[in-house]
Amino acid sequence: MAFSSNSPRQNGKRRATHLPPNINVTPLVDVMLVLLVIFMVTAPLLTVGVSVDLPKTNASPLNEKDEPLTITIDSQGLVYLQETPIELEVLIPRLIAITGSNLDARLYVRGDRAISYGRIMEVMGAINAAGFKKVALLTQLPSTPPPQPPK
Repeated sequence: MAFSSNSPRQNGKRRATHLPPNINVTPLVDVMLVLLVIFMVTAPLLTVGVSVDLPKTNASPLNEKDEPLTITIDSQGLVYLQETPIELEVLIPRLIAITGSNLDARLYVRGDRAISYGRIMEVMGAINAAGFKKVALLTQLPSTPPPQPPK
């Protein structure tokens, strides 16, 4: 009696045919595309609230561990603490309450380039008169590098 190991039947049972292992990547691509769309929609919403046209400068960026408080003056001269509009008379008591009377707290002042310098200095003067020592002006980096001086 001849015996063949390649026969599809052995002892009355059919042997399962083995397909080459393939990975179906369609669900993975679908999930990745959904995540990409979600991040593309939400990324613009993560920017800081009040939009101002900051002046451009060549100063180096600051590296801070803690998120500082940001005071913004928009093009109409309105003052914002973070994204909340606030009157100048209420700004200082609110800053003292938020910082817990810590006069070494880092404060950033953002002023629109169209606003007069006097309005920005009025806000900074009030902050300085309250005793806050670490107040910085925020600017925007220029899109083109400055020309290098000849050597």
